Amino acid sequence: MRILVISDIHANLAAFETVLKDAEGDWDYVWCLGDVVGYGPDPNECCDLLKTLPHLCLAGNHDWAALDRLDSRTFNADARRAVSWTQDTLTAENTAFLQALPTTFVLGKYTLAHASPREPIWEYILDPLIAALNFPHFETQYCFVGHTHTPIIFRLLDDRGDTEAIQPVYREPQHLNGQRLILNPGSVGQPRDSNKDASYGILHVQEAIFEYRRVPYPIKTTQDKMRRFDMPERLITRLEHGW
Repeated sequence: MRILVISDIHANLAAFETVLKDAEGDWDYVWCLGDVVGYGPDPNECCDLLKTLPHLCLAGNHDWAALDRLDSRTFNADARRAVSWTQDTLTAENTAFLQALPTTFVLGKYTLAHASPREPIWEYILDPLIAALNFPHFETQYCFVGHTHTPIIFRLLDDRGDTEAIQPVYREPQHLNGQRLILNPGSVGQPRDSNKDASYGILHVQEAIFEYRRVPYPIKTTQDKMRRFDMPERLITRLEHGW
């Protein structure tokens, strides 16, 4: 079984479609780690496209914000505007789709969460210390998370909890080798690692082999849509810089 592992589409249809085209023929099933909507101009289109694929999808914090399950006052002003616009734009069918999403899932050797196994909706695993605190919160060998929009691997080194961060190597399949790992595939629709290209991964489930990938997408297409909807300029500009 080959899995297309994606996260943080953020209503960016151009990025989502580009990832699917780039990965065509290389996967059998999709794991989406949450934040299908938020920030971008295509919430319904991204939900509709995801629903046509064989998939498992988790809820992210922006998905919850669109449902009023999170207080949007905890977001910055630009994000709050995007939340409000998304709430007004989502169809009843796609609101129901988001409402039904689970927050975590376990499949064999793999735990899935949007943010972290300790706090599935909100916690950011940004460094080895936070990663170390999360290893006791899942029992499988591997845990996939999103939320930070940054592709990275955290590896548990010993019983004391020492943890290291490993930068991704793109287009080179890596054997996970039975280690305890937290893996982040990065963001499809809004990368934040100073690389504007969409980020995703391909997982060979039985063999425990994971391959990171990046692919450029037509950013201007998304930006033009955002400007037509009078979305915040900062959210528009950041796409071309990867922050």
